[in-house]
Amino acid sequence: MEESLIINFTPTGMIPTKEMTPHVPVTVSEIVEDVHRATEIGITMVHLHARDEDTGIPTYKKETYAQIIEGIRKFDSKLVICVSLSGRNFNKLEQRSEALFLEGDLKPDMGSLTLSSLNFNKVASTNSPQMIQDLARVMKEQGIVPELEVFDAGMINYAKYLEHKELIQSPYYFNLLLGNIACAQADLLHTGIMIKDLPKNSFWSLAGIGTTQLQMNSIAIAIGGGVRVGLEDNIWYDTDRTELATNESLLRRVHTIAKANSRAIMKPEELRKKMNLLPGDGSYGRKI
Repeated sequence: MEESLIINFTPTGMIPTKEMTPHVPVTVSEIVEDVHRATEIGITMVHLHARDEDTGIPTYKKETYAQIIEGIRKFDSKLVICVSLSGRNFNKLEQRSEALFLEGDLKPDMGSLTLSSLNFNKVASTNSPQMIQDLARVMKEQGIVPELEVFDAGMINYAKYLEHKELIQSPYYFNLLLGNIACAQADLLHTGIMIKDLPKNSFWSLAGIGTTQLQMNSIAIAIGGGVRVGLEDNIWYDTDRTELATNESLLRRVHTIAKANSRAIMKPEELRKKMNLLPGDGSYGRKI
């Protein structure tokens, strides 16, 4: 039986602005509404970035994450929620780990963990070995599961190093992000090498940066993996960049492709069981 499809919804990110596209959700209410609409369409998990309410600039503040998570859990108490711990704008452990200390109904299930430093088009994401290990240690202590972000094959080897140091434990969830200018490219060779190198007991989703999103999502659906999809990685609906996408249009396209491939969408409850997460409804993260 074909594995059901993990849809990891990425509505906002750190880069898209209202000037780039009016469709990107930036405020707490906009993000919550886009996630609400996404759950009605069908998703498995959500990867959240918070923005300052006044400026729209990315923020690490746990108070803003708390408002978003509270809003989401009012209509879906089982959705798997991951908070971003990105190093693109923030480089102090106290900042990057702040959202991991939310508790009770506001506790995230997962936190993103990029497994090395890398360059994007115009900016670097700095992730020193010490920072990666410290974030992994905080998540382990807090009972939060790392969402392992990989842009190159070597980053997978670093996940195995963290496993050896007992900073992370299986089962694992990996986002494999392809098509970034300075990293693994969005083609079958890079994709295959990375998938083949994953540790045992790993679940994975493919993401394509920019207009490669459709290509990588399609490949993932065809070969039995999951997808990461949303305006964080790509604001265009077509590869010629003539039509701006919405989160809804990107999700509905994934559903169409999944149906053509006879892939059912994985429900959050199923991912919770596979990842040894607590069941939701007030119990979040992994039991410590």
